[in-house]
Amino acid sequence: MSEAEIRNNPDQNRYELTIDGQVAVVTYNLSPPNLMITETLVPQALEGQGIANRLAQYVIADARARELLLLPVCPFFSAYLKKHPEHAEAVHPTYRGILGI
Repeated sequence: MSEAEIRNNPDQNRYELTIDGQVAVVTYNLSPPNLMITETLVPQALEGQGIANRLAQYVIADARARELLLLPVCPFFSAYLKKHPEHAEAVHPTYRGILGI
């Protein structure tokens, strides 16, 4: 797997990572200061390569840089944040309580 670059595509409300012609995405709704993460989709051919984790790390870093708070309604993102409570400050306080972080 090559080190492809993740990019934000605001026209489609999603972060994208294209690998071997396949696109993994994290979809969102932006309503500053909140960034609601709605879905994480990784094509079956790319599963098991840590792509969703890589996308999550990128989205969290981007939200911090833009001073946005995450609203993780996506099941993958919620689970990721429960496993990585060190990112709690990037999550909206209400969702911190819901996730127990």
